Amino acid sequence: MSRNPFHCDIFCKVIDNYGDAAVCWRLARQLATEHGWRVRLWIDDPAPLAQLAPDQAGGPVEVHCWPRTWPAPWPAADTAEVVIEAFACESPPPYVDAMAARSSPPVWLNLEYLSAESWVAGCHGLPSPHPRLPLVKHFYFPGFEAGTGGLLRERDYEARRENFDAAAFRAEFGLPAKAPGELTISLFSYANPQLEELIRAWRAWASPARPLRVLCPGRRDEATTSGSLSLLPLPFLPQARYDELLWACDLNFVRGEDSFVRAQWAARPFVWQIYPQAEGAHRAKLEAFLTHHPAGERLRGFWQAWNGTGTLDWPAFAASLPELDRPLEAWAKNLAARPDLASGLVQFCLERLK
Repeated sequence: MSRNPFHCDIFCKVIDNYGDAAVCWRLARQLATEHGWRVRLWIDDPAPLAQLAPDQAGGPVEVHCWPRTWPAPWPAADTAEVVIEAFACESPPPYVDAMAARSSPPVWLNLEYLSAESWVAGCHGLPSPHPRLPLVKHFYFPGFEAGTGGLLRERDYEARRENFDAAAFRAEFGLPAKAPGELTISLFSYANPQLEELIRAWRAWASPARPLRVLCPGRRDEATTSGSLSLLPLPFLPQARYDELLWACDLNFVRGEDSFVRAQWAARPFVWQIYPQAEGAHRAKLEAFLTHHPAGERLRGFWQAWNGTGTLDWPAFAASLPELDRPLEAWAKNLAARPDLASGLVQFCLERLK
């Protein structure tokens, strides 16, 4: 816990259904519980938090609905010492004016999207002076390398994983015990035209000697079984329980940013569906990660196909899964040896707060 319990306001506008809210909630909760900060999360759509964090009421983070019209003038005394704008959203103008009226300026951060692109480390921490007011905003980039802001990871993560009981998890959700030779997969994805092709490939690949069970969080369909392939819906899982789902599976399909990071901590084989961006900008981010990751060459073909480029070759990818365990475990271990994002952000702010 930091010696100075600073007040922090986080502003979040939800674009990617759950992804933006998931990252902001995880950061807000970690700053409050692990560093003792007073945190207010201003979010334009609080509905996702009801599923991501159903126990938020009365918790350590104050959640406020970002009003369509922000009250003006806003009192300087009700601005925070640390102000975080998530994913390039902008603080309300009356709030920014109030920041400038403080006796000492706040640390003002723009928390950027995660990327493995080579330019990220060079841009992390760069200042951006306000054109009109005596304020400076700094860019804070999550990342995989030294010189970036790191990744979100709670202090109790490893202890929770070590104490996880996969059999109890399956029993709680009415799932049968794991069968001999079974491949258990979690599937969390955006709408994807490749999904039907993948299900056909799964159906052809599965057999009594290698049954395939696919767990689909947040899906409301009925459970279906076709031969040795089972598709089983699960309720939408809060963040801590989603970690457990990843630990319970042999392969995880993830999407966006938050589940992408959690899959890496789980150190299981995974497939990433990146959030699509205009003019294919997301493909450069996908390629940058694959180039950076030690198992990138083994992942590239299937990942690219899942993201709309190329043909899915499920049998070849399935055959490569045993070879992925060791490099993914080493990758997670190397990432965990670096400061986590929340701790790095706290240190960044402490160095600038007077």
